[in-house]
Order: sequence, then C-alpha cells, then structure tokens
Amino acid sequence: MIDSEGFRPNVGIMLANREGRLLWARRVGGKDAWQFPQGGINRGESAEEALYRELWEEVGLQRDAVEILGTTRGWLRYRLPKRFIRRGQQPLCIGQKQKWFLLRMLADDDAVRLDANDKPEFDHWEWVSYWYPLDQVVAFKREVYRRALKEMAHVVGHRIQRPEGL
Repeated sequence: MIDSEGFRPNVGIMLANREGRLLWARRVGGKDAWQFPQGGINRGESAEEALYRELWEEVGLQRDAVEILGTTRGWLRYRLPKRFIRRGQQPLCIGQKQKWFLLRMLADDDAVRLDANDKPEFDHWEWVSYWYPLDQVVAFKREVYRRALKEMAHVVGHRIQRPEGL
C-alpha cells in the first residue's frame, strides 16, 4: 500500500526495558545492519494493529508482553536512496512514512524470540542506551530516528540524558 505521494505507511517500534534501554536488532544478512523493529501497515489495518502484528513477527512478543508508553504525533518520513527505489514497480515507492511507538517491555528478556516467523527479520538483538541508535542506524533513516527519539524522550523519564544539539 503506497500513498499518493509514493510513501509506504509503516510502524516503527522502540521497545524499552525497565532501565530505559532500547531493543536494537541486527537484520538477517544485513552485513551488520542494525535497526529498531519496523514494518508496513496493511490495507484496512490501523497503526496499532500493525504494531502488534509486527511486534510478534519480528521479535516474538505478544500484546500482553508490552505496554504502549507513547506514539509520535504524526507521520515521520524518509526517502529511500535512489539505488533502493524499484523503478519497475507501480505505484512507485520512494520512501516510508512511519508512526512510531514507544513500548515498555513487561515480560522477561527470554520472551524475545527472533524465530517466531518463518522468515526472521533479525538474527541478534541487544539492549542499548537510549540515544545509541542515532550514530548507528543507516544514514537515510537517521533524521526519522532523531525525531522519534526526541519526541519520546520525555516519556522514558529523567534517566535519559539528551545529547547536545537535539
């Protein structure tokens, strides 16, 4: 499902543990490509429904293993680099528009299962400091990550020291 401007609707998932650290996952076959879980919103599906579906498909967590702490006010967009745009595809997808959710994990760490889906997205995960992903995520997603992290920082509380310039 691509909108009239060429953006695919998507949810982004920031999953925090009790210490405010975030789940950071390495993509299968991604040559050390790390990111937050994310995935497309299907036709007729709400962003929240997509959140729970993607949470299960990507990290094996059910709805009762988390609680929603916050969500971005609007869509955050990024454009794909030209080399990733599939020119023969109609409608043409030029990027993603994402609704981001910040979740608190209620379950123990061993509830995370990267093999819950027949085609796993990730092969490893770890807890990282709140702002760590900004310097690690692929460059074309960096601004969306910065905006999502900045918007949600107040939700996770005073333990999160914001880097200068944000």
